[in-house]
Amino acid sequence: MNRVAITVEDLSKAYHIGLKENRADTLVGALHGLVHAPLKNFRHLARMNTFRHQEDAEDIFWALREISFEIAEGEVVGIIGRNGAGKSTLLKILSRITEPTTGRAVIRGRVSSLLEVGTGFHQELTGRENVYMNGTILGMTKREIDGRFDEIVAFSGVERFLDTAIKHYSSGMKVRLAFSVAAHLEPEILIIDEVLAVGDVAFQKKCMGKMNDVARGGRTVLFVSHNMAAVEAICSRGIELSGGRIVSAGSILDVISDYRARMYSELTVSNQRDHLTCSKCFREVELLDDDAQPLAYAEVGRPIQIRIHLAPHRQIVDARIRISIYDLIGNRLLMVQTPANASAVGSIERPTVVVCRIPEFPLAPGNYAVGVSLADNREMLDEVKSVCSLSVENAELFGEGRGFTLGMVAARSEWKVASRAPVGCQLGANVE
Repeated sequence: MNRVAITVEDLSKAYHIGLKENRADTLVGALHGLVHAPLKNFRHLARMNTFRHQEDAEDIFWALREISFEIAEGEVVGIIGRNGAGKSTLLKILSRITEPTTGRAVIRGRVSSLLEVGTGFHQELTGRENVYMNGTILGMTKREIDGRFDEIVAFSGVERFLDTAIKHYSSGMKVRLAFSVAAHLEPEILIIDEVLAVGDVAFQKKCMGKMNDVARGGRTVLFVSHNMAAVEAICSRGIELSGGRIVSAGSILDVISDYRARMYSELTVSNQRDHLTCSKCFREVELLDDDAQPLAYAEVGRPIQIRIHLAPHRQIVDARIRISIYDLIGNRLLMVQTPANASAVGSIERPTVVVCRIPEFPLAPGNYAVGVSLADNREMLDEVKSVCSLSVENAELFGEGRGFTLGMVAARSEWKVASRAPVGCQLGANVE
């Protein structure tokens, strides 16, 4: 059984956020501040280690609250959650960049982390010098770095600029070199934040492959990303944070499902009227079944109608309407629009209702958001990216099973047995 690589026990992190004082900006106020600044600073420093006695104070923000978990050696763990959930703070504590307010984090092994673009780089040093500096910080000898140097440079793709100061690199070049150093200097624990989003698609694909190689080599990986497809592809376990606390932990598929369900629940609570308040043209969007009845949920492979109520402020010639369906992270999964000819909708100059029918809804079971936009033949006139929520459930396409709740598109398919080997035949043997 693999030994434990990371142990986190009752970890909390708090910050004094420093509320603005309501003091008049006068000469008397300035003199008062000058006299009392030393005393104020002393009191502020004295409070820094007394969070437990003022947990609910107005000027204290808890980024993490009493979280505990263990990660075994060789595990690839995805940490997910909304912005501000505490993910980056957790990684900074595990990387020893900052200390927790309470609790402890025990790391067993050499850690390499990439939390921001150019993490650990000296802006005045060249790319070559930074490779050796980072390797030394990680505890590598010069001989070990020499042995990996060519591989690091080739992976990063910055060979031409290797002897240029880092301050002249673009953000993409910095992240390519930083990731290459972090991944190739054989850390026992690799910690990666969302910074890979800076790289281009080709480099992101290389990074995913490299992290898979690192994991297969028995090393531990912690990966933070809003890209659920990437997290699902490389991680076996997941941890979801919300408000600085762990709200879900377990297999990555279950954690992502919980995360999406939670986001869908929050989206559903939102009122469509609030979403359309600032809309110039859209007044209401209805989801209907084939009998024009309100739709509680869509079913895979069954018809769905989307009724759009428009009230433009001026005449729109050759109106073009687009409906987009997004996952709850904001990725567009499906788009339908009126044909590019005037006869589809024509001109709109008064309140109008337009209905779009999708004969066989193709998205797999899950929770989604519906967006609408309106344009003429020259420009976009109005767009609401999340006007209402849509839940999709199984129909006859998948039978009664749970289905592929983490997929995107569900397609009809035909199956048959092409051949069947005789009883006792070895797998792979020729069958005549």
